[in-house]
Amino acid sequence: MDTELIKISKFLSYILRHHPESIGITLDGDGWADINTLLFQAALHGRTISREQLFQVIAENNKKRFTLSPCGGRIRAAQGHSTAQVSLRHTAAVPPKYLYHGTAKQFIPSIRKQGLLAGSRHHVHLSHDAETPRQVGQRHGKAVVLTVRAGAMHAAGMPFYLSDNGVWLVKYVPPLFLQPFDD
Repeated sequence: MDTELIKISKFLSYILRHHPESIGITLDGDGWADINTLLFQAALHGRTISREQLFQVIAENNKKRFTLSPCGGRIRAAQGHSTAQVSLRHTAAVPPKYLYHGTAKQFIPSIRKQGLLAGSRHHVHLSHDAETPRQVGQRHGKAVVLTVRAGAMHAAGMPFYLSDNGVWLVKYVPPLFLQPFDD
């Protein structure tokens, strides 16, 4: 994806996941925004995005961060919301035996004590592979990939959800369900 499309993707993530009010839009409870309204309000706030660019970002985003409605008139972020406007109703799913979470080494002492917390987001994000979390962990320093015993968590009654873009979601991962740390 070229530099301009990456900037648009980051802008859309900011608006659709965290601060829709910053450009004067309201998301429905499932996180959907009308595309015409989004493009109009973005332009009013100094961010002109063509319809073609928007659809290109949706199609080419390697993390599939955005979902287009079946009618093609609405868009939403697939997961990662921190805005109170959204309370996505994900469908519960049975996770694989192991899932993975990327973090920076500096956060390991806290994670050992508290587990993985959603923080300002609605869920902790987990991946079925180790490479994606490694890239996520590198954003804040030396990356560490944690192995989550998702099958055991699920067997203990903790619900898991699978987002539109294949990211596994859970409210919390207690330290008990993290594989031993390799420091």
